[in-house]
Amino acid sequence: MPPAKTDQLDQWAESGLDEDDQVIVDFLLPTGVYIQMEVPRESTIQHIKLLLWKEAQTYPLFSLLGEMEGHMFECVNQAAVHEELEDESRRLCDVRPFLPVLKLITRNCGRAERLLDSKIGVLIGKGLHELDALQDQEVKDFRSKMKRISEERMQQMQLMSWEDWLRCCYSPQLETGSVENLIDKHEGGIKITMHHDQSQDTTSLNVSLNCTVTELMDQALKKLQTTRREYVLRVSDKLEFLFEDHPLNQYKYIRTCLLAKESPHLTMVHCSFIKDLFEKEVSTIGSVLARKMSNPPLPLPPKKRAPTLLHTCVWKVPNKHMFRINLVKGIKVNAEDTAKIQVRAGLFHGTELLCKTAVSSESSSRSEHEWNATLEFEIAVCDLPRMARLCFAIYAVMDKVKKQKSTKNTHLNKYQTIRKAGKVHYPIAWVNTMVFDYRGQLKTGDMILHCWSSFPDELEEMLNPIGTIQTNPYTENATELHISFHMYSTQPVVFPPFDKILEKAADIVGASDSMTMGRGGKKFYIELKEIMERDPLSQLCENEKDLIWTLRYDCRENFPQSLPKLLLSVKWSKHEDMAQLQALLQIWPKLSPRDALELLDFNYPDQYVREFAVNCLKDMSDDELLQYLLQLVQVLRYEPYYDCALSRFLLDRAQTSRKIGHFLFWHLRSEMHISAVSVHFALILEAYCRGSIPHIEVLKKQVEALNKLKAVNELIKLGTIKTKNKTKDAHLKEAMMTCLRQTGFIETLSDLQSPLNPSILFAGVNVEKCRYMDSKMKPLWIVYNNKLLTGDTLGIIFKNGDDLRQDMLTLQILRLMDLLWKEANLDLRIVPYGCLATGDHSGLIEVVSSADTIANIQKTSSNMAAAAAFNKDALLNWLKDKNSG
Repeated sequence: MPPAKTDQLDQWAESGLDEDDQVIVDFLLPTGVYIQMEVPRESTIQHIKLLLWKEAQTYPLFSLLGEMEGHMFECVNQAAVHEELEDESRRLCDVRPFLPVLKLITRNCGRAERLLDSKIGVLIGKGLHELDALQDQEVKDFRSKMKRISEERMQQMQLMSWEDWLRCCYSPQLETGSVENLIDKHEGGIKITMHHDQSQDTTSLNVSLNCTVTELMDQALKKLQTTRREYVLRVSDKLEFLFEDHPLNQYKYIRTCLLAKESPHLTMVHCSFIKDLFEKEVSTIGSVLARKMSNPPLPLPPKKRAPTLLHTCVWKVPNKHMFRINLVKGIKVNAEDTAKIQVRAGLFHGTELLCKTAVSSESSSRSEHEWNATLEFEIAVCDLPRMARLCFAIYAVMDKVKKQKSTKNTHLNKYQTIRKAGKVHYPIAWVNTMVFDYRGQLKTGDMILHCWSSFPDELEEMLNPIGTIQTNPYTENATELHISFHMYSTQPVVFPPFDKILEKAADIVGASDSMTMGRGGKKFYIELKEIMERDPLSQLCENEKDLIWTLRYDCRENFPQSLPKLLLSVKWSKHEDMAQLQALLQIWPKLSPRDALELLDFNYPDQYVREFAVNCLKDMSDDELLQYLLQLVQVLRYEPYYDCALSRFLLDRAQTSRKIGHFLFWHLRSEMHISAVSVHFALILEAYCRGSIPHIEVLKKQVEALNKLKAVNELIKLGTIKTKNKTKDAHLKEAMMTCLRQTGFIETLSDLQSPLNPSILFAGVNVEKCRYMDSKMKPLWIVYNNKLLTGDTLGIIFKNGDDLRQDMLTLQILRLMDLLWKEANLDLRIVPYGCLATGDHSGLIEVVSSADTIANIQKTSSNMAAAAAFNKDALLNWLKDKNSG
């Protein structure tokens, strides 16, 4: 076989620099025949298969291949993973194989299901066969459950009316804040320009801000002399609808126009257009569900009724049994041969250490470090909380030496911790695991933990409880820690179900002669009030925690928002206290969504506490949920099990609001490269896609467009490195233009929703206005034509090489502050621009038109250019000038 081309960046990114659009591909046939052919780079996989079939007729053993439709291609993708190319409508240049080698394989039955799986895998950035290969029962159970729920949701969507569908996919954007100032300023009414989508008719209306959508529509129809009433109002330049009979002053678009002193433009869209969109989506769902029903799996033989498994409740394990594990050995420990290796282990509930840490003996070895020792913890098995996690740290114990001038291994000094005179501990690896599995069963038996080598700053005793409980997927080079969980009963030991927890709490109350039901003296109440009114971040001492726990019923009645402080005061290492807390939580007043967000912090890992918090979040409006969606996605990192209240809540809201689904998809998709969360996020993304089948093609179009923009950006960067002469800018801009004009790029980059705002529809790229910026990462300045408003253009900046998550957080804080200020009737007219991370160090930024730089503002208002930067009043005067009144 001829040597393959090694620079794959050139292979797929140089398309457009020359006229040669052919690429040499090696084809491996199941008959053992090897064929090398030139194929068009922009061809679809289906067309390439047709070309191969014609060529294969001239080779031996062709008759053994059988039907062409019974085969498909397989390749190794850019992530070095085998990928089956079930979706043959994709172009070869979009597939981007790691090497130009395609293997022809026999297609199995169930093609419709495989095609859907293939589309979802490409969309979420992780093949579903990778999830299958994990052979993890928790993954299997979660996928099976979500698949069933998603199919039920799709069946429910088929039964919707088009009005319900419109409300679900394009819920009206409302604001509930005070409008008194707006109404006072526009007592004489506001001017609204009305357009008709099926004609060029336009009319202007002067209406009151208290006018409802129905009243506005009646006036428009009367003026346009139209009798048909089957219309829906749409914002003229975006896919945002004004329906449900609210006053105009409550719609976000109307308020935005008034603040910008612009006339609102609305378009009357005939209901038939909405019905067509709805019926198209229902048809897509129907075709998928019908194919599934037409090829149902063969029925399994009837199961023999298995004997009921007997369990032992963890609370029934005698107090004398302390929790312990057997530390067997460590393999591939990255340390010097002369180093002595130790392992430290700790039991945590959130960030709270439940008991004293256990430390192994020192081990000296060149290869494997063996201990075969029992680590015992000072906590009874019966007192283990449900969310207890076992954290390990592997470190080297070395003699303390004088500081050397050499800079070798200086990064180790960052983590070194002196434990005793003359000894220094250097962390090597860490790993965490839950004590109970996802079914609530206490773990037993042998386990191999593949460790992580990167340590966060300032760890307590080098243990990392806030770190993931997922083991390192890169097992080839990861340190292996072999442990064994002890057995405390001949039957599986399980954590009690919720009803048993409440029964335990009732028994404790019944057995107590003098219940501590609060009602403390005035002195204690004053002290409690002072504690509760403190800053939420202030630390509580042990005496204060005891007081809060003693007066917990007073907290419920008088300080319900103090629940986080009460939870920090619970002794989670006593199962009696835990049971009483759960009973109290059942009668605790519901918190506001903003207060409930704190309960999703890592400090509160208890599953019932988190379910209480999520239940409070259900009162959030879609807009409020979008405000905090970025944080809620990050909170998923702290969830130890895939099937949790927060995952179910986010999926439910995403599948009932297309806008929430859009941003949930991108927040998850942008972090799929992080190995600690990739499986969890992939499972949620798969569940969302299966429950929102019509949205798959919309999102797929966006992913493909971003891949094209990334290819252009890499082309520019490559050209910048290779070209050193003065004419490189003109040459690279011309190459960029040529690339964007290619048929494959035009089709992929046209007719899609903006990832920054799904209500904006891009028609096509305005190539003449596109350019790349001169900063280090060569961001692309892409100008689009607005599909819904002829003549309107929209700009986006594509960045590849910068982490935009920090920008997103900063802009989110600005939006949140703006929301709080508006609630206090203080409108600072802040308009944060759009910013969205879409992948590993890549994303989009909204172009703000008519913007000015601070430097220009300062220069304009200063007589001397040198003194412009010191002009303190320039910005204030500019703001006053632009925001008069």
